[in-house]
Amino acid sequence: MKYFRPQLFNYSFWLLAILFVSFELQAQLPDPQRFEDAIKAFEEQDLLNPPPEGAIVLTGSSSIARWDDQAHAALAPLTVIPRGFGGSVMNDLLYYLDRVAIKYKPRAILIYEGDNDTAPSNSIPKAQILDHLDQIIRQIHQKLPDTRIYVLSVKPSVSRKAVWPSAQEVNAGYKAMADQDPLVHYVDVATPLLNPDGTVRTDIFVEDDLHLNDKGNEIWGRTIKAALMPFEVQYEKTIGYRPQP
Repeated sequence: MKYFRPQLFNYSFWLLAILFVSFELQAQLPDPQRFEDAIKAFEEQDLLNPPPEGAIVLTGSSSIARWDDQAHAALAPLTVIPRGFGGSVMNDLLYYLDRVAIKYKPRAILIYEGDNDTAPSNSIPKAQILDHLDQIIRQIHQKLPDTRIYVLSVKPSVSRKAVWPSAQEVNAGYKAMADQDPLVHYVDVATPLLNPDGTVRTDIFVEDDLHLNDKGNEIWGRTIKAALMPFEVQYEKTIGYRPQP
């Protein structure tokens, strides 16, 4: 005769409950294929003007994409390949990583994602964002074992002030990951965009209070250049590459 074990039943019940809740907490991710046309446009540009190997790829969401035209001048003399696609989240970059970064065989890849992940429209949990970044880092290490990775912090903004605490938690996760990997560098682009009292500056955004204006981009570019130059200028070569307008 088999005896009923209530303690085993309780343990199994709670284990199933935890697994169910964990599954439910996973955000419904946007479909990466919504960017297929944008990625194909990059590939068409590459056919007309092939980028050089050994450059620095800049990729991520709209804060990178909107900066494309200014990035070369802001980061000179570094050779960069701008490949931002606006509206993306970390999972989108994971999906297109080969086509927007790895295929160029860059010496470094700079990533800006998390702004849209933490936005109210997506509300992707921190653990999920960090897992996507971890997968990106692992793929880069596997396919480009010497390539350095620069992970930019999520920036603050007036329009997303309500989710800034969540973004700060994600930033702490980015930094912790970088601290454990000598090829990964965390770049704090958030602090320079804050007032001394920790509030968000209001004079550095365009009308949507989300994207940076010229003053904001000047701070953004100066901060990124300061992070890249100590490591990257020693590898720089005069390649003469510039994207087609």
